[in-house]
Amino acid sequence: MRSSGILMHISSLPGPYGIGTMGKQAYRFVDFLAAAGQHQWQVLPTGPTSYGDSPYQSFSTYAGNPYFIDLETLEEEKLLLPGEAARYDWGGDPSRVDYEKIYQGRAAILYQAYLLGWRRDEAQVASFEEANRGWLEDYALYMALKRHFQMHSWQEWPADIRLRQPAAIQRYRAQLKNDIRFWTYVQYLYYRQWQALKSYANERGISIIGDIPIYVALDSADVWANPQVFQLDQEGRPRKVAGVPPDDYAQDGQLWGNPLYNWEYLKSTDYRWWMDRMSFLTQMFDRIRIDHFRGFESYYAIPAQEETARNGQWEPGPGMDFFRALKDRVGDFPFIAEDLGYLTPQVLEMVQEAGYPGMKVLHFAFDCWCQSLYLPFRYPHNCVVYTGTHDNQTTRGWFASLSDADRQFCRDYLDLAGDNRIAWKLTALAWSSVADLAIVPMQDLLDLDDDARMNTPSTSAGNWQWRMADGALTDELAARLRHLTCTYGRI
Repeated sequence: MRSSGILMHISSLPGPYGIGTMGKQAYRFVDFLAAAGQHQWQVLPTGPTSYGDSPYQSFSTYAGNPYFIDLETLEEEKLLLPGEAARYDWGGDPSRVDYEKIYQGRAAILYQAYLLGWRRDEAQVASFEEANRGWLEDYALYMALKRHFQMHSWQEWPADIRLRQPAAIQRYRAQLKNDIRFWTYVQYLYYRQWQALKSYANERGISIIGDIPIYVALDSADVWANPQVFQLDQEGRPRKVAGVPPDDYAQDGQLWGNPLYNWEYLKSTDYRWWMDRMSFLTQMFDRIRIDHFRGFESYYAIPAQEETARNGQWEPGPGMDFFRALKDRVGDFPFIAEDLGYLTPQVLEMVQEAGYPGMKVLHFAFDCWCQSLYLPFRYPHNCVVYTGTHDNQTTRGWFASLSDADRQFCRDYLDLAGDNRIAWKLTALAWSSVADLAIVPMQDLLDLDDDARMNTPSTSAGNWQWRMADGALTDELAARLRHLTCTYGRI
């Protein structure tokens, strides 16, 4: 069935406490989606962010980001004193997330909620712990240990606890009991609010599309608690790390630094770690985009001591054996394959055999020197078309940056006389295509320039900060998008 939706991360919602949350503005956004005839809300990974604030580098593949817990809801539930949240400094610019201010204040105020709520909610928390024991115990201990060691990576911890010696685990569990309870309670609060928001969305015909990074951060509970799953040495240090080779956009390639998987070990366990991860996330979301899909066919491995990605090599991934195991575990769940970038025939064959829709990005379509595969007349039905993604410029910024020849080709293709309507013209092109699903970033719907860009790959500063202005979701905007959606049969 043809449908459409909007890409906007939770952090980008407006609100009074420095970052978007699962509070009133999230429910208002769901109402806007329904009024605009949309059926999909796509978010970025929702895990707790670490250094650099990227949602693709998280302390846990299971845990939810404490920043997204709504403080007004906690006040209404008498877990915070009236006006307590307003006494913190959450940053002075409502259009940008000030992560330093959020980091300084969020854990402190959530600790106040823990002090008021732990005893009151003890029975419900115990049920939550039991249902999530497979990851929650390790995560809560991990976060308590990070605070104990001044937030240093586990790679810098003393050897006994870095290597998870049983006596050290037992000792720290006793020593850090209160903080372990705190981090457990934070996750209880997060998932209670998440399930309420997701239920509200689903009741109004809105599906939530999640995003799963193929790799996990080295500084994460996942790697610390499961060293056998990754290519680590006996001291817990990475042997090789992830990235991509040099190309026209990055002469040194991209050195991501994530530890690589020990696929031989994983295969011997029927990919149990991965299957548990995927099974959990299929319960949290209605659809999931699998990031860097090509890494399952082959992955770029860089020796851990290298300072750039120049000296890596391609190594074989698990291929279709992995996806057959995944189908056995979760059935015909509607995954989306992020199949962007240079794709070998083997990768294309794997995407086709897996049957998942791939991605088409209109920003990649308008090369006047070739017939790009991203031009809509070349799409299959089984794909998801975007104007741009979180890694792209906004459409206004992109159009301004094109060469004169490419810009003219785009004007000719769109029958575009001027430049002012480019974001909506490109959205209409996506909506009119044969792609089963069309997605537009909220920045393009609002026709914003590159000041609203979410992420610039290979840069470490100024990313993931954009927030939508309060009042941007007008009835007129909903009506305009609904009309477009009706026109192209996506309602």
